[in-house]
Amino acid sequence: MARDTLTRQIATEISRQISDGILKSGDMLPSLRKYMQQHGYSKNTVITAYEMLASQGLVEARHGKGFFVRAASPTASEDDELQPYNRALDTIWMMRQQFVRDPGHSHLGEGFPPVDWLAEMRLDKYHRQVVRTSGVTLYRYGSRLGNMGLRQRIALKLLHHSIHCSPREIVTTFGANHGMDIIIRRYLKHGDHVLVDDPGYYPLFGKLQMHGSRMLGVPRLPDGPDIAALEQLVKAYRPRLFFVQTSAHNPTGSDISPAKAHQILQIAEKYDLLIIENDAMADFKPASTTRLSALDQMQRTLYIGSFSKSLSAALRVGFVAGSHHRIEELADIKMLVHTTGAEYSERVIDAILKDEQFSLQTLRLQEKLRQATRRGLDVLDQLGAEVFCRPERSLYLWAKFPHVKDANLLTEHCLKHGVVLAPGSIFFVNRAEREPWTRLNVAYLDDPAFAHSIRTSRASLGHSR
Repeated sequence: MARDTLTRQIATEISRQISDGILKSGDMLPSLRKYMQQHGYSKNTVITAYEMLASQGLVEARHGKGFFVRAASPTASEDDELQPYNRALDTIWMMRQQFVRDPGHSHLGEGFPPVDWLAEMRLDKYHRQVVRTSGVTLYRYGSRLGNMGLRQRIALKLLHHSIHCSPREIVTTFGANHGMDIIIRRYLKHGDHVLVDDPGYYPLFGKLQMHGSRMLGVPRLPDGPDIAALEQLVKAYRPRLFFVQTSAHNPTGSDISPAKAHQILQIAEKYDLLIIENDAMADFKPASTTRLSALDQMQRTLYIGSFSKSLSAALRVGFVAGSHHRIEELADIKMLVHTTGAEYSERVIDAILKDEQFSLQTLRLQEKLRQATRRGLDVLDQLGAEVFCRPERSLYLWAKFPHVKDANLLTEHCLKHGVVLAPGSIFFVNRAEREPWTRLNVAYLDDPAFAHSIRTSRASLGHSR
């Protein structure tokens, strides 16, 4: 292969690593000697490739130190900030915003509690405990149902919510979203109708669309799903599943009333409907909160839980609880797709649940959330917003402003001011409609940048149609 071809090959590969983010601004390229040894190229070939990258503005040579990845130009950076909002209706775009923390932005659209709310649990001490006590079992695959110790702890935890189940009626998952995945695989075929909250949990919508399911949106009211609309849809389409969040609903922050919970279960019994109850925010709510699975004792419900928001999203541990035969089927699907669960992470969660500090942590989280919700409602009242409901504690508030007809435009405006919102349209089954609603994370609502961006939006959006 000619040297100029090798040179271009090296330059192309390094350029790709820079564009993919593998090599970031300020990173040093491998030294000439190291690159030569790793790949067997001559010194002249490598240095010519590095100089080619420098001529393209991708790297810079620093005398006596080597070659370093250059920072992106301000113009390119600004374009990158503005362009993504053109895809704000895209589920993937919004999910990316949840997982990337830019210190230069105020993330009111974020779906997670602040890290400092969770850091008090000191995960490092539980990691050390697991490594010290697990022995060789830590290097093997675990059970298809999940770690037995953890499932026992989860069964005790659910008992506090008046949900009675045995460890054999629980299967661990890689978070709540993985639980939804295996349920969709088991119960839905391409083209099947399925009921969802509307507005509702947008990552679920993406999963169902990818699976080829036909979503039927059940309007969400401040006290839960619209019962009349639910029964009408069930009669007309006979769907098999209804995915619903009964408490701390994402995005509205609403909780289901006991009366509506009983009505939903009556409809499920009458029409042979399986209810999938997503309770990922359970640790932020009192044990007395109304739950369908507690009323039904999982005869016609599957209960999805998670530790991502109350302990750590990085551990990727959740679970599904249900009747024995349903859990056996879901565990088989989990085994086919992922073999087993994350044994190491599950042991860490088990160690945490054994510690009385976890109970104290949940009480602290509930109090932090109560205070943040109260402050958030005060901020929205001062800005003249209409709120969907006024929960005592919820990570999310669903609000609209008098001058805003399209929350997409508001989000675009706020993005220019360093404030990232979650526009309402992405939470609806029909995303083609303009929506004035916005989901807001209460933990960040008292950020002055948000109030400033809302006030300045009145001039530019006040006459939007």
